[in-house]
Formats: sequence, C-alpha cells, structure tokens
Amino acid sequence: MILRRSRFVHLLPVGPGRTLVVHAISHMRLPADSEISVLLDYFSQARRLPEDCEAMVALLAKPGDTQEGLREAIERTVMELKSRQILTEMTAEDELAAIGAELSAKHGRDPAEMLENYRRKLKEGGSAYWAVGASYGVEDFGGARRRVDAVLFGDCDIQMEADFLRREAARRSIDLHVAATFSDDIRLAAEHKHDVIFVGALRTRHLVVQDLDNGFNPHAAYVGHATELLTGLRGMTSAPILIDNLPEPTVQPLGLAERGVRGHRTRFRLTNVALAELAVAFPDVYVIDIAAALGAAGAERLLDDGQVGFTHFGSPGWMLQRPESEKAAVHGLFPDTGPLAHALNGDAYGREAVIAEKHIDALVTVTGVGRKKCVIVDLDGTLWPGVLAETGSPFAWDPEISGQFSFIGLYFGLHEALKSLKQRGVVLACVSKNDEATVRELWKYPDHYPKHRLLTPDDFVTWRVNWDDKVGNIGSIAEELGFAPDAFLFIDDNPVERDRVRRRLPEVEVWGEDPFTLRRRLLNDPRLQIPVVTAEAASRSELVKAQIARQQLRGETMAEAQYIEQLQIRCAIERLSASSPKLQRVEELFQRTTQFNTTARKFSTNELASLAANPAAHLFAIEVSDRLGDYGLVGAAVIVEREIAGLAVSCRALGMGIEHRFLRHILDEMKDASLPLCGRIIPTSRNIAVRNVYRDNGFTEAEPGLWLFAKLAAGDEPGVSTDSEQTILLRSNFGPDMRNTAQHFDDLMEDFVKKSELPPKRVDI
Repeated sequence: MILRRSRFVHLLPVGPGRTLVVHAISHMRLPADSEISVLLDYFSQARRLPEDCEAMVALLAKPGDTQEGLREAIERTVMELKSRQILTEMTAEDELAAIGAELSAKHGRDPAEMLENYRRKLKEGGSAYWAVGASYGVEDFGGARRRVDAVLFGDCDIQMEADFLRREAARRSIDLHVAATFSDDIRLAAEHKHDVIFVGALRTRHLVVQDLDNGFNPHAAYVGHATELLTGLRGMTSAPILIDNLPEPTVQPLGLAERGVRGHRTRFRLTNVALAELAVAFPDVYVIDIAAALGAAGAERLLDDGQVGFTHFGSPGWMLQRPESEKAAVHGLFPDTGPLAHALNGDAYGREAVIAEKHIDALVTVTGVGRKKCVIVDLDGTLWPGVLAETGSPFAWDPEISGQFSFIGLYFGLHEALKSLKQRGVVLACVSKNDEATVRELWKYPDHYPKHRLLTPDDFVTWRVNWDDKVGNIGSIAEELGFAPDAFLFIDDNPVERDRVRRRLPEVEVWGEDPFTLRRRLLNDPRLQIPVVTAEAASRSELVKAQIARQQLRGETMAEAQYIEQLQIRCAIERLSASSPKLQRVEELFQRTTQFNTTARKFSTNELASLAANPAAHLFAIEVSDRLGDYGLVGAAVIVEREIAGLAVSCRALGMGIEHRFLRHILDEMKDASLPLCGRIIPTSRNIAVRNVYRDNGFTEAEPGLWLFAKLAAGDEPGVSTDSEQTILLRSNFGPDMRNTAQHFDDLMEDFVKKSELPPKRVDI
C-alpha cells in the first residue's frame, strides 16, 4: 500500500509540541502532538507500507519502547489517519477528482450545500468556539478497541465535553468518535453515522424558574421541548438516546425563603422527575443523572450558578479559559482569577471530566461493552469476618449489641449489593478454601437477622468449596457456565489469592483491596448493569441452575438420544408484534449472544418494534422448557425482505436440536412466498458454533457468506435435496456486498444452480 499526506491537509503549529491538523475540504480538525506531526511530515512524500514501517519506528523510538510494540502502534495510527482522510492512497490529481465527483453526484444541487453535507457526514468534535481537547498521540490509536460513533446534541455544557468523552472512552478500550451540534439541528442524526446519541441540557431550562400562563407547571416548557426533540430523533434513528437531567442549583434567589414546590431548587427537581417519566414512554431512551453525579463530586466547584446566573449551569472553570477579547465587555478590567484557580485546584475542566465519566458509564451499560455475567466471591474474610470454622457462625450480631448499620453494616451491605446484582441478571458463584460440609452446616442466620438482605447458599448457582487452587476452581466454573474469562469478576480479601488470579487469569477482573468501597463499586460499575431488567434477567440464576442440572443429567446418561428424551423438551415459537413485551428480551438476547449469532448485529427495542410492524419483515422468538425448568426466551430471528438479518440462540439452549427446530419452523412459516429465503454468516472470533446452521438445514452457499434456501416441493423437508423444477426469484438487495446489476445476478444464479444441481426455470431481476 502506498500512502501520502492529503493535498488538502494543512499543519498549523499552535504551541510547543502541538500542531492543529486541518482538512481544507471536510473541515476536520485534529490537535496532534509532536509524534503525529513527525509522521505527517514523513508522509509529505509517498511511502510504502509495510516496507517503510522500520523507518517510522526509527523516527519515533524512545527509551523503553519495544520495536514490535511501537511498530504495531504506528501501523494502527497510520490506518486511523487514513480513515480520517489525512493520509490517502490517491495521487493529488486523483484526490481532487474524487472530491469533485463526490460533490457533483447530484446534478442541479447547490454546490455549497453539497459541500456542507459532505462535511457533516465527516464531522468530528464540537463547535469551534467550544472545542477543547488534548493533542492526539500515537498511544491514542494503540490497542485493540471497539469503535463506537456518537452524536451529541446540546450547547456548551456537552459540546465542551466531546474530547473528554473520547479520552474517558479510550481508558476503557473504546475508540469513541464524537460529532456535536446544537439541539435544534437534529437532522445530523440522519446524516452522520452513530451508535448512540447524547443530549445535554436544553435551552428551555431557563423557563423552569418562570411562572408561565399554565397554572403551576414549571417543567411544562422543558418537557415539551424534550418530547419534541425525542420524537424527532426517534423518527430518524433507533440508536439508544442518553439524555441529561438538570443539575440541582447550589444557590437560590431567596435562600431559605424558597419554600414548598415553588422553591427554586424544587422546580428543577420536579422537572427531573417529569423528564424521567417522559423517558419511559420512548424505547431505548435513558436519563443520565447529572444532578447526582455533580452532587457526589461537589457541585459547588462544578457549577457556576454561584458566579454568573441561576440557570446557566456551566462550569466555574470556564472563567479561566475565556478569550481575552471578551474582556472588552468589562472595559478590559477584571479581578485576579488566582483565587478561583486555587479553589478549582488549577483544573479548569473538572466538570467535563466528571460528566464524561458518567456519560461513558451509561454508554458501557447500553452497549454491553465488557459486561460481567458472573461474580465469584470468596467466603472467609469477604462475605463474613474471620474463618467460619473457627467463629462457628457468619456473624455474632444481636440488636442489643448494635444497629444494622454499625460495623456489621459493612458485611450486611455487601450481601445486599450482591443480591441486587442477582436481580439484575448477574449470577453468583463462590470459591473458598474450606470444608464444604462445615460451611453448609454453619451458614445459617438466627430469626432476628434481616434475612431479606443476606445471602444464603441457594443464591449461588455453583460452588467450589474445597482445598484446591482457586485459579483452577475459577477455570472450572468458567467451563461449567460456558462464560468467557472476561465475563467474570472475582472478589477476595486475600492479596496473595488476588495476585495469583491476576497473573494466571489476566482476563478475569479482580477486586477486594478496599472493603469500604466494595458495595458502591458493585452497585455503580456500568459493566454490572443492564439498561432494562427483564423477567429473563431477574430469573437468570434459576435458569443457570437448571442448565447445570441438565449437564449433570447428560453426564449420567449413556446416549445423547436418551438424554434428550429424558428432558421432555417443549418449544413455543411465535411471531412477535410491535407491542410485544418480549421485545426487550429479544434486544438483550442479540446484545449478549456471541457464540450462536449469525451476523453479530444488535437490534434495539425501538428497531425491533419498527420491524415487527413492517409487513415486509418478520420477527420470530422461541421459548423453551423441560422437566428440569424453564429456559425462557432463548432464540430470535429477524427477517427483512426475505433475508435473515439476524439469528441468535442462547448458548444454554444449544446441543439439543432447538436451533434446527427453530429454523425449520421459520422455513415452514414462509414457504408460501415466491422468493427464496437467504441468510448471511458474518464470521466473528466467537461465532464458530453457528457457521454451519444454514448448510445443515438445506441452504446452499451462493457466494461466500450468503446462503440461499430454494422453495421446496410439496412433501420435502429442509435439508433434503430435490430434483423438481423450481422457480427461483432473487431480489435485488440481499445485502451490502451484492450489486444491483443483471450481470451479477446472472453469475450468482449460474453458480447457485451448479451447486444445487437444480434446473432453473427463470430469473426475475
């Protein structure tokens, strides 16, 4: 590959070790450090990759760098610069022609408008006045990160946060690309690629303090504005929407005299309650509790209502970075800002960092990045003080000794937090070096204990209470549950055990250093949260227990057929409607299922509802139960215009033929249609189990990854070949890799016929 710096890119020095990279056509701006500047200077001439990588390594090498690690970082950086059109494979003449072709694609359109649309599609960052950010370096493009694209709608409060979001996301191995605009510019949601939308405080917050002609309803204007905005966005996108609530004021105009519901602070609290109620009415809309985040971090140093106005809700730190030209409004005279800087510890952007962390927490939860499925806890010294075999009971608490929230509260609180995780669908397991019979005998509570807050052995889906190495026990649990190592969190009070697990199982998250923060971390970590608690999630512990019982039965049964027969499996398959309460579970299924998932595509509840209401689409779900318990809703299929856009089956339901029964039911339901059904397999690192599902059910691979199922003759079964003459009709938009040309379909049809050995009757394009 030959790359050079784009002819439209300019490098503007803006300070020591800092350069602003500007693309003259797209208006892309990238603050860069000296390493990126050196790379871009190197690409002022055409360079070959990978041949010239060694020269780039020599340019950027620093003491302590490994040649292999630096080379990988440089290669990723170069690809990122290419994706931003800073580097290009085209010659200067070809690049000019390509831009011209892009802008002249629609004849008769205003060229200036076409250029603006082009820039909006490539937009990154906030508006120029509020653009705040650190310089990009090679390390910003390093490491394996999941790319997420976000669009931000709002004013200064959220636009100034754009680069802080990027950096906070990078800290969690997310490659976040942000485009920001104002809340009245919602068409950007239709023009710009995105996976999630953030909405900041709306301008109508200024009306919350006014008594309008609507009786006393301080939040009417704000909620009306939010309703209009969310309705408009939902008409353009099905992506999750994360909307901020309003900060709670730190000062009040009348002070203590602000009494009752008309009080200044109370008005904003009522508005936040109304906003929370509004969000429930929209699918995949979630309120981010900015008020709580600011309060926890110290709102007085993060809100400027103590300096400039009652409803601005900006940051006091902004006063430290205003342009000097704005002092003209005060005759060039202004107090020394030293005391303000001291009060803020010299950090003008403390608010942005706090809120960016809150926003990325929500992003992690709604996207499922790094989600933990199981918490494994140690017993002695973790769930209770001391060694149970020596103390004789978990606790020695009695109301006459203390209340529940004294020293005993540290342990009661941990139990309660773990029970809350269980309600969210996180399963619990325990690993302890102990005698299991002794633990089961002594793990009991007297009647005066708050048993609704405390864990019992029944709360755990599996145990490893023995004298074996904990690393081996954790590996055994992972194998039994079928979860990847990075889906586990391990908690232990023993530093030696924690270190051993970290060294030998590096993908397992390990906690336990600080018992005083443990409860808060468990309840607040976004990887231990889900956007909506479905009935399936709440009952997941029981589902997993039943699955373990099935595995035990399978081990005791000689033949697979005998095992399946003894289970007495029952399936219920239905086509879901747009109003089905099961749509949230289907969304969760596509989010969580990685092994038996044909395309790895994720569908939001809103998108599923739209598809279910579309006559050209079908949404199927399968629920399974047997004599050992209920599996719940374990499979779903989304079919759009005869293409299976997504097929997912939970791993706990695999190995019993359920996936084949489900697919054959779908084929039977759609047998009367004139067009053949098709499905795609998009390989991922984890979906090996699903690669042959279409082949095993009578589909024929027409091109790599695309499988076609021809219409069956009467009496035929899926998977059984037929020599009957068939009419095969191919639609013109099977997927993104197919082109709407007659020649492509002729070639595809010829190949399909050769593979299936079926005589074609006709092909309609």
